[in-house]
This record gives sequence, structure tokens and C-alpha cells, in this order.
Amino acid sequence: MPDERSPQPSKKRKIGLALSSGMARGWAHIGVIRALRRLGFEFDVIAGTSVGALAGGCYMAGKLDQLEEWALSLNKRKIVSYLDMRLRSGGLISGNRLMDELRKYIGHQKIEDFKIPYAAMTTDLVTGHEIWLQRGDLAEAMRASFSLPGIFPPLKIEGRWLADGALVCPLPVAACRALGADMVIAVNLNADIIGKSRRPGASIPTAAGFDLLQILEETGNQHKISLMDSLTRRVFRRDYDGPSIFGVMTSCLNIMQDRITRSRLAGDPPDVHIAPRLGHIGLLEFDRTEEAIREGEAAVMRKRPELADALQVLGQDAMVGENEPI
Repeated sequence: MPDERSPQPSKKRKIGLALSSGMARGWAHIGVIRALRRLGFEFDVIAGTSVGALAGGCYMAGKLDQLEEWALSLNKRKIVSYLDMRLRSGGLISGNRLMDELRKYIGHQKIEDFKIPYAAMTTDLVTGHEIWLQRGDLAEAMRASFSLPGIFPPLKIEGRWLADGALVCPLPVAACRALGADMVIAVNLNADIIGKSRRPGASIPTAAGFDLLQILEETGNQHKISLMDSLTRRVFRRDYDGPSIFGVMTSCLNIMQDRITRSRLAGDPPDVHIAPRLGHIGLLEFDRTEEAIREGEAAVMRKRPELADALQVLGQDAMVGENEPI
């Protein structure tokens, strides 16, 4: 019989990566993932909300380079080209053009075919429950996770109408633990947002970063200008000196994400909390990719001592030298 007192081989501790919501600020996830990988981290569990689900899913599918290339190509004119407006649907934008773009890179890969557990956070619009998509079409799961109410229509999956996971779970630390992670690295894009982005000369925060009508005017898209102008004048009444409908929606989302994240982290804090400083980037400023990626990398550098300690606790190889660039 084997001696029960003999030392047993140590089991590898699993590292979970929790990626938060944050809309355009989500490009910082690309920088964070790249920096962590260069420091020697390998992820055994990935959970993401909204744009975090997008970045995590693309990384898991080996398409992070393609996501970065596409994100860097975005400018105001290209952003407008993806605005396939459908006023008679559950959102202003159908999202079909974005799904077509996702399909170019992701195809029809299934979540269950990947080697590590992955979950995209969504919200059941009927029950309000937090739904973790852990199987099925990866692109659909990502699309459901970033279905921001009012902007994108919800997606029906397995009989449920699913919307943006940020409504109930902006930062999925608990999901990583439930999926087997012994240590969780959380990337929180909602820690530096309240009151940081303001329209010049105004006292009202404009978290969107710009007015959509202004972008349409700059890009010269007359059809969409007419459509949006008609909508905002007849329904939302723009004849007052206040924030646009998009500013209101994104400011409210900012506040909600911040408060829910704080509450949930108080009860279940991650082992390493990475918080890029992104308050200066509006939630709809998807053309500021390079800036967001750089800040994601910088945020990892600021947490380097904690990350080094984490690797030692995990018994893994030491990180790259202090003077080596990441």
C-alpha cells in the first residue's frame, strides 16, 4: 500500500481572469491581457461582461491580434458605418453589421470546444437573473453580453431574452471562482469614471464622450442625420440645454456599473485588482483604441509587485526582470 504520509504532487492552482464591462474603454483589456501574458501569466478560467466578454472570447479563440487590428482601424466615419438603425426593434441599432464583422474572425466556434472554461455574463430581461453563457455559439454569447438596452436589441437564446450583463454583474469575479479559479485577477474599467468626463463649458457629465448627432454631422451621413434628428426632436425633445439621450443613458450606465461593482467587490474581492485610469475616455469613443490599450498595459505595470507576489504564491516561474519592457 502507498505510504499516505509521503508527499503528494502539488496540484497546479488555477488562475481566473475577470474582465469588466466598459464599452469603448474595453479596448484597455487588450493591453492588460498582453501585459499579463508577457509577465508569465496563463489563464485557466475566463469570465467577461459586455466588452469584457468580447475581449476574453477573442483571446480564448486566438483572435486577440485581429480584434486589436480592427479596433485600431476605427474612426468616427467607420463607427457610423456600423450604425444599422432599426427604430422598430428593441434597440436603435440592430447590431447585424457588428455580428457580420465578428463572424469574419470568430466564425461559428462553440464555447464548449475550448480547453478552458469561459462565461459571458448576460441579464435575463424577464427575471432579472444573471445568466452565464458557457456553451453554444461564441459570437452569439459575446453579442448577447454587450446588448446594451436602448442601443442594441436583446438576443433570444434558449428561450430567454438576454441583454447586457453589466446590468447585474459588471465584473464577474464570483463567476471565475465558481468555474474553478483558485486566484482571480480582475480588470475593472469602472473604477475611474464618476464625474471625470465633462463637456467643455458644461457642468453636466457627458460620459458618452460625444453626441451621436454631432458625429453624424461630422461624417456627412445625411440619411442618418435626418433619421436621428427626427427621432430626437419628436421623441426626446432636444430643445433644451441639457445632455443628449446618449449622454443620459451612458451617464446612468456609468453610475450603475460603479455602484454595483463596488458592492460586489466588497463581498467577494479579487486576489489582484487591476483598475486602468480611463475616466477621460467616453463610453462611446471607440476610436481612442491606442490610448486605451496603452493605459491597460500601464495599469498592469502599476500592479507589478502584487502580481509578482501572486506568482510566487502560485509557485510559478518568476516574472521578467524589473528593467525589461512589457
